[in-house]
Amino acid sequence: MRKILLMLAVTMVSGAALAQGSDVLKQGVMDRLVKQTGVYNKGSGATVPSFVADPAWPQHLPNNWLLGQVAGLYVDRHDTVWISNRPRTMTNDEAALDTAGMVGGKNGLGFDRANGPLADCCNAAPSVMQFDSSGKLLRAWGGPADPGWLEKKCKVEAGCIWPNSEHGIYVDHNDNVYIAGNGRQPVNANSAWTTHRQGADGFVLKFDRDGNFKLRIGGTPTGPDSNDTNGGWNGTPLMFLPADMVVDPTTNRLYVADGYGNRRILIVDAETGKYVGHFGAYGANPIDDKAAAAGGRWMDDYRKGNKKPAFFRNPVHCVKVAADGKIYVCDRGNNRVQVFDRNSAELGKPCSNPTGIAGKCGFVSETLVSEKTDTVLPGSAVSMNFSTDKAQSCLYIGDNTNMAIYVVNRSNLQELGRLGRAGRMAGEFHWLHQVSLDTKGNIYTAEVDNGKRIQKFLRYGASGCSGTGSPTIGGLLK
Repeated sequence: MRKILLMLAVTMVSGAALAQGSDVLKQGVMDRLVKQTGVYNKGSGATVPSFVADPAWPQHLPNNWLLGQVAGLYVDRHDTVWISNRPRTMTNDEAALDTAGMVGGKNGLGFDRANGPLADCCNAAPSVMQFDSSGKLLRAWGGPADPGWLEKKCKVEAGCIWPNSEHGIYVDHNDNVYIAGNGRQPVNANSAWTTHRQGADGFVLKFDRDGNFKLRIGGTPTGPDSNDTNGGWNGTPLMFLPADMVVDPTTNRLYVADGYGNRRILIVDAETGKYVGHFGAYGANPIDDKAAAAGGRWMDDYRKGNKKPAFFRNPVHCVKVAADGKIYVCDRGNNRVQVFDRNSAELGKPCSNPTGIAGKCGFVSETLVSEKTDTVLPGSAVSMNFSTDKAQSCLYIGDNTNMAIYVVNRSNLQELGRLGRAGRMAGEFHWLHQVSLDTKGNIYTAEVDNGKRIQKFLRYGASGCSGTGSPTIGGLLK
């Protein structure tokens, strides 16, 4: 703990101010930071890691760059942090310096720039950025805010189409970078930064670390089809607004949360993009999109006492694979997390399990997350990840509506504590969207809407979770 506080003190107090370091610490700065950004609502019988936000992470960006909504974040095997941000979500004042893509007196975003820049700051950053653990920018490439990149590195004739709305990002065990998109239509069809007009974002792109294009899986559909197996580029499955993806290194299979329009987890070969299988809620397959859409919102079912909808509601927002072979899915539209068995022979194949029987169709278990949250707002189960102890004993579940991370014992799915609250100060969240961890157990988060930032929470103390807490995840604090 003392080492963490000392490191933060050095981060916050530099240069000539070091001479006043003792006075600064006497003001209780570090004590307040620990209290305001640490774990709270801790169960009396629980052991959990402790955290404190690093308010000086990341470091300043070069080139007067500013982030848009940060829709994707992932920490790779080298402990570097990758994000995908949405430059097209920047407001006029946020992109006041930007004149890139000037056409007819308007910049690429469509803002008036008849007389040049609007102010001295800022420019839109490229869509993909990589940071080291200290917050230093290592790489930045991709998307319409990177002048010339689309023409040089993402050529349509090679199969590359950049999404109109960037979403998740993932880096596999071979350092390949995957990007998804969830744009139903161009943000502005007349904007110079519209990257395709054929249809919705129905694809996942694969690049190397330097942004060299390798593979496209999917295409540009006009509507959902959760049973498509080969309607995309080069015979790959056609998706509809995919949200997240993960590669299982033991099989090199890519699992895609597909997503904002479709209602499935799609399984493809990560090397070729070819179809392997797909499944929906409780492992059932196929999924009827029309019947699911007719079910209305989560609260319609909830008020009727139906807490076990037989289908995923949009969006199916995340998919993660634990080292023990369990697959975790964020069914955000239903305020729940479902768990599946990677090793089940039934998973991904046609199977019926409408009542959610454990052990059937590869389904293992489920847990509701802040079940009374109305998903007309973003919904609760938005992202999750595991602690990095050998057992991966902690499950960190991000709640997009209630702006918190639930610290959950993975063995019993009980809430042991919480991290973060609604707000815009250090350690708080506005539209929390992504949660990821490095090998030291530090947590990194990303925010969308007008949060538009990334944060780092330093871990100290315990490395894993044990004990009991609340069998109900989320809800009002007692």
